[in-house]
Amino acid sequence: MAAIYQAAYRGAALFCRSHSTYVRKMRYLNKLKEDDSLCRQAQTSGTFYLFHNLSPFLRKVGKKYLIPQLSAAGASEKSVIEAELKGSFTDLRKALFVVDEKDSTLLASAQALLRWHDSHQYCSKTGQPTQKNIAGSKRVCHASGITYYPQASPVVIILVSDGSRCLLARQPSFPEGMFTALSGFCDLGEAVEEAARREVAEEVGLEVESLRYSASQHWPFPSSCLMIACHALVRGQQLKISMNSLELEEARWFSLEEIVDGLKRGPKSAKQDNGSFLPWFPPKQAVAHQLINEWVKQQTSQPTQVQ
Repeated sequence: MAAIYQAAYRGAALFCRSHSTYVRKMRYLNKLKEDDSLCRQAQTSGTFYLFHNLSPFLRKVGKKYLIPQLSAAGASEKSVIEAELKGSFTDLRKALFVVDEKDSTLLASAQALLRWHDSHQYCSKTGQPTQKNIAGSKRVCHASGITYYPQASPVVIILVSDGSRCLLARQPSFPEGMFTALSGFCDLGEAVEEAARREVAEEVGLEVESLRYSASQHWPFPSSCLMIACHALVRGQQLKISMNSLELEEARWFSLEEIVDGLKRGPKSAKQDNGSFLPWFPPKQAVAHQLINEWVKQQTSQPTQVQ
């Protein structure tokens, strides 16, 4: 994918500002997905986010990273675009740390859609090429008549606590020093509750006593996922971690003080003079960060969010 991609155009936003109800907005967006002529019309007045090899384009202005929204976009050399727009194409994992929350949500959704189109260019039944519609909301195999729609895989993400501590872990592929909540894909035929209990048992050898739903979030890594976030309580005499080394590099209990300190760190401030890293946690845009903040609030009974 060497071309510069047009993604996440904002033609719908022009309409939405003049129509106040949520229902009208959603119905208009649905029409854009299915009505090719309406979508073409919206594209003439919309703006675009740019991607190159699934990396979004960012421009640094002062200390902030902004996403320029352009009225036209098309195939061009990466170096030409970066020079003309005075920015750079940045890996999405890095971009999510530096852009605003409203931008991170759209960037993640746009990249997931681009990735899906790239991996569904052929029909799984006939092997024939599929064709996408103007909006990019589906692909059709005209040989078989099968219509393919983008789908998200359900993933449970669980913050385990014993009442006074919480358990965080890291995989070898994580940035140095970063810890997060446990997570795993739901198996076929498995309920969310079953998946959460199984993942905790498999990864750290603990049994969940109770489970509480928190929130959900789309997450583009490793592919399009629906993250279902839960708090899990484990109790009993056996709270010693029995880590699955095939899944994790490290897993340990954190005290409230350690969590509060870790929330104040970023990747740069976590590195020590000797080259080692103090623990730090996912960015605010990630639902794992929300789970950790909720646990801190529960422990401190303070309504304000830790910054």
